[in-house]
Amino acid sequence: MGCMPGLALAQGAQVAFGNTQQDRSLPVEVTSDNLNVNQNDSTAIFTGNVVIAQGAMRLAAPRVLVVYLADQTGIERLEATGGVTLVSGEDAAEAARADYNISTGMIELRGDVLLVQGQSAITGETMLVDTGAGTARVQGRVKTVLQPGNDDQ
Repeated sequence: MGCMPGLALAQGAQVAFGNTQQDRSLPVEVTSDNLNVNQNDSTAIFTGNVVIAQGAMRLAAPRVLVVYLADQTGIERLEATGGVTLVSGEDAAEAARADYNISTGMIELRGDVLLVQGQSAITGETMLVDTGAGTARVQGRVKTVLQPGNDDQ
């Protein structure tokens, strides 16, 4: 009662994300306006139009903290803040921040999450993307607008 037709509310929703499974071994390319490296704690801060690219996936944010593995052989995780856009194939998501664990391939988006897939949109508080499986789970006051089928075509 009180819900408009075509509007669904739920506690969680599992969806496909991206059109291919992401290979975590692919190189991570970072472009930005500025870079500050801290050798003491094995981190780097990229600021200004930051774009992270790995395979077909793109993550954009104003600020990204990169935490390197202790032995400096690779990246442990990325922390993107200031408003994040994540694109994989035809799917796109926006959130306040995103944390990407490179070794597990899991990306957690938090804060006013919006997932757009074609004509469908889902909103929620958090979204956990499993890049290896090509799936995502939206949680926390999930809302989606369902488009009714059109038999006229």
